[in-house]
Amino acid sequence: MTLWLVRAGRYGEREDFDLQNKVIAIGWDKLNDLSTINSKEELAATLDETYTDEGDKTLMNWSRQLWYFTKEITVGDLFAMPSKRQAVIFIGKVVGEYRYEEDNPSNSRHIRSVKWLGELPRNKFGKDLLYSLSAPPTINPVRVNNAEVRVLGMLKGEEDVLVPTTYRPNENVSEIPPDIEEFTRDQIRKYINSRFKGHGLARLAGGVLQAQGYKVHVSPEGPDGGVDIIAGKGALGFESPRLVVQVKSAESPIDVGVLRELKGVMSTFNADQGLIVAWGGYRSSVNHEMAREYFKIRLWDSDELVKHLQDNYDQLSDDIQAELPLKRIWTLVVEEE
Repeated sequence: MTLWLVRAGRYGEREDFDLQNKVIAIGWDKLNDLSTINSKEELAATLDETYTDEGDKTLMNWSRQLWYFTKEITVGDLFAMPSKRQAVIFIGKVVGEYRYEEDNPSNSRHIRSVKWLGELPRNKFGKDLLYSLSAPPTINPVRVNNAEVRVLGMLKGEEDVLVPTTYRPNENVSEIPPDIEEFTRDQIRKYINSRFKGHGLARLAGGVLQAQGYKVHVSPEGPDGGVDIIAGKGALGFESPRLVVQVKSAESPIDVGVLRELKGVMSTFNADQGLIVAWGGYRSSVNHEMAREYFKIRLWDSDELVKHLQDNYDQLSDDIQAELPLKRIWTLVVEEE
């Protein structure tokens, strides 16, 4: 059994399709059914004839990924699909062979049937696994430190414990650097999780809102009456939008009950809008109700909080910058399929 990284598109455009249809799908729309191709040489030749404007290195990379997807992934293998919408990784088990569905939407015609096993917050994963899951290819084997056993354990509620074992090198792994932006956010999340637990997370979220121009009151530790932060615009914080914020620091995802509770609190405080900061993310059922509250409520998971923190870091207070030392860097980003 192998654990595979399979991405749902550069921007997560296949995520809903995959989840709803119990498949993992990949792009390469110019290619038709690949099930009759029986050698790597034949696949490489097909790519060369189809994508005439691409360079040799790109075609070699694509050929490797497509061979993985059509021939090497086997029934019973696990796969990890990182979400682009929240800080979770969806885990599934392959239950079907490769097939081509011509009538599927664009970018989703090459597929494998899967059984969804669950979703895990990114901050549950050890550093070595996150590094492997930050590799940019659409399809890649995760060959590091008992990855399959550790993921199955996390699905059962166990902590991810790195168990040293024989490393199974990928002959091409040195050519595949991680997604630096995604990997960096993972490291920031790990640091925040260790330094801003409990009430500290409310203080950090309040600092981000203050950096965005709000006057902020963070409730002291202890019972908060359903509100962790009150924020408003203007010199005294009286102007709209007036926000009430609930901060959930637990690592487990929230459900719709938290959203409904916030709606009641907004009415009590005469707030214009509400914000939920849910460190552990949220269950998929929350998405449906969130759509109806689009102009009233926003939800930040750990990934969204980190993005807002990065965008406003220079405006954060000296105290928070001292507790969370970050440095902005520039790096070359080479995009692929």
